Amino acid sequence: MALLVVSIILFLGVHLIQALAPGFRLAMIGRLGRPAWIVLQSIASIVTLALLIYAFSIARYETTVLYSPPAWASHITLTLMLIACICLVSGWLPAGHIAAKTKHPTVLAVKIWALAHLLANGDSAGVLLFVSFLAWGVIVRISLKRRARAGEITPRPFVSARYDAAAVVLGILLWGAIIWKLHEWLIGVSPLAMI
Repeated sequence: MALLVVSIILFLGVHLIQALAPGFRLAMIGRLGRPAWIVLQSIASIVTLALLIYAFSIARYETTVLYSPPAWASHITLTLMLIACICLVSGWLPAGHIAAKTKHPTVLAVKIWALAHLLANGDSAGVLLFVSFLAWGVIVRISLKRRARAGEITPRPFVSARYDAAAVVLGILLWGAIIWKLHEWLIGVSPLAMI
């Protein structure tokens, strides 16, 4: 569990630099240049993600049960994950209504993903992981809201509703792939096993 805690701190720390230490980020960009900073942060993200996956795979076998989710929670989790997949895809596309209204659909997708998994997982490793990501999402959303008020960032302008249709179709396909095999291949557990 200690390795999981360290890996969560490292991974989320890399992804909270802009929110919690914008001065450090700007100083590093000034010293290294924007392209070098992006490469450095990308490498740090990949390395800490690999460590997080490894640590979670170990912690799952030395975890304790904090609560037992009710059987109906798995249906809510699957439904929430469909919404999360649609939000995630809409964050990658030009802005439709979904992206324009939610403002930060990728961050919203992470929060929905974390909440959905808290409904389905009551073990200490899972709770620690998903609560941490939910907290990350809340912190980043607050930071983005402050930066928008300060004029540092501007919301993505609405482009076309066809990107909403694309987000729904691609989100359903992603959700289907996750349920069909992807979750089982990556995590070792089928999301349908609990139904």
